[in-house]
Amino acid sequence: MSELSKKARNRTRVQMVLTMLVIVSIIRQFFLGNYHNMFLGILTLILFMVPQFIDKKLGVTIPVGLETVILIFIFSAEILGEINAFYVKIPVWDTILHTTNGFLMAAIGFALIDLFNRSDRFSIKMSPYFVAFFAFCFSMTVGVLWEFFEFSMDWFFGLDMQKDWIVPAINSVKLNPTGANIPIHVDVQSVVINGEKWNLGGYLDIGIVDTMKDLMVNFVGAVVFSVIGILYLKHRGKGKLAASLIPQVRDTDAETSEK
Repeated sequence: MSELSKKARNRTRVQMVLTMLVIVSIIRQFFLGNYHNMFLGILTLILFMVPQFIDKKLGVTIPVGLETVILIFIFSAEILGEINAFYVKIPVWDTILHTTNGFLMAAIGFALIDLFNRSDRFSIKMSPYFVAFFAFCFSMTVGVLWEFFEFSMDWFFGLDMQKDWIVPAINSVKLNPTGANIPIHVDVQSVVINGEKWNLGGYLDIGIVDTMKDLMVNFVGAVVFSVIGILYLKHRGKGKLAASLIPQVRDTDAETSEK
């Protein structure tokens, strides 16, 4: 059996295992009467089909390694994060997923610009550094748009997608009695809300810390993939790690002529 066939079989096994776990989760939520989580499970199954859709409709082959990361990411975000509340139970869960999202969005951006770069219809050939830079910018743009979405859902629908943080101290020029542009440091031990004293060891920051943290780890994921992309373009066809993570644009004209 060839190496490619073994990898394809492993990918199929991973997808089958994750799909079965999602189905079990959907059935469990049905008996618990939690129809919102049932919808999230069905949505997860639909998202599992996205890599195959991209492969068939757009002529972009998703490598085994990248497709596995995508499937695990979707499962971790929806089934573990949302339905099983890993976002609450494991504080770093959101950070891990946002880092992975930055990596994946950079991969998608890389595939898009590489599609144009390799097309004969474009006379301008872009350097590996520009392609990687585009992938990085694409990933960061998606990250910013997602934070806009989280803020909108929290603001208009009263959700808490931007998780609150406890801030133990304030540094603000607003607290300077002289009006000078010099911040005054104040340690926050407790706050009073509607007459009720909250001993949280600080005050509740509504979203800004979570947003900035998410964008910073998105930045890390985007940079990591961009570096991998540069190495791949400089040594196209070499390196197993890059080949397993870089989407491949198929030559549709060549496939048509062969048929």
